[in-house]
Amino acid sequence: MKTPTFRSPFLPWPDRRRRAWRGLCAATLAAWGGAALAAASVGMPAPPFTAVDTQGKAVSLADFKGQHVVLEWVNPGCPFVQKHYDGANLPGTQKAAKAQGVVWLAISSTSRDAGDYKPPAELQRWMQSKQAAVTATLMDDDGKVGRAYGARTTPHLYVIDPKGQLVYAGAIDSRPTANPADIASATNYVKQALGESLAGKPVSQPRTQAYGCSVKYGSTG
Repeated sequence: MKTPTFRSPFLPWPDRRRRAWRGLCAATLAAWGGAALAAASVGMPAPPFTAVDTQGKAVSLADFKGQHVVLEWVNPGCPFVQKHYDGANLPGTQKAAKAQGVVWLAISSTSRDAGDYKPPAELQRWMQSKQAAVTATLMDDDGKVGRAYGARTTPHLYVIDPKGQLVYAGAIDSRPTANPADIASATNYVKQALGESLAGKPVSQPRTQAYGCSVKYGSTG
C-alpha cells in the first residue's frame, strides 16, 4: 500500500517570505502610482486650483476658461530663475505670449521657512524689477498647487489649452545651464508649444525634462 504524501497547508518559510515581499512591493508601487496619478499629466485635464496673488486677490484657474494659460514656477533665489530673468528670456516669452491673448501665472511654492522665501510684497517688487509681464503672481506657500502639478524645479512650466487640458510640461528651453549666454542658442520649448497650440496643432514636444533648483516645499501641504 502506497504511503500517502503529506502536504502542509502552509507555504515553506522561504516561499512565504518571497510572497510577502512581493505583496509589500506591490502595495508600495501601488501607493507610489497613486501619488503619481495625483499629479498633472500631459493630455489630461489640468488640476483646478485657487490661490491668492501678491495683491491679496484670489485667482482661480477656472477664471480663465477658454484661454491658453501658462503656469511658471518661480523662486528669485534660484540661479536658473535669475538666468532667465536677467537674460530677459522669461520676460520676453511672457510678453510675446500675452500679446497673443495667453494668460501667464507665475507661482511661488517656496515654503515660508525656506531661506529664500519672499513674502508677497517683496516678490511682487522683484517681479516688477525684472520687467515681468505676468497676469498674476500667486502665493502657494503650502505647496498644494505645486504638488498637484508635480512641479519639481524653478523654473518649471506648464501650458494649458482652452479646453483645460495640459499640453506641455517641462523646461523653459533646451539648455539646462545657469548661464544667460546659453539662451540665444537654445530652443524655447514654451514658445514652441504655445505657437503650435495657438495654431490648432498638436504640440510636437509635449514633455521635456525640467531643470533648475528644487522647489522648496514645506514638510506638509
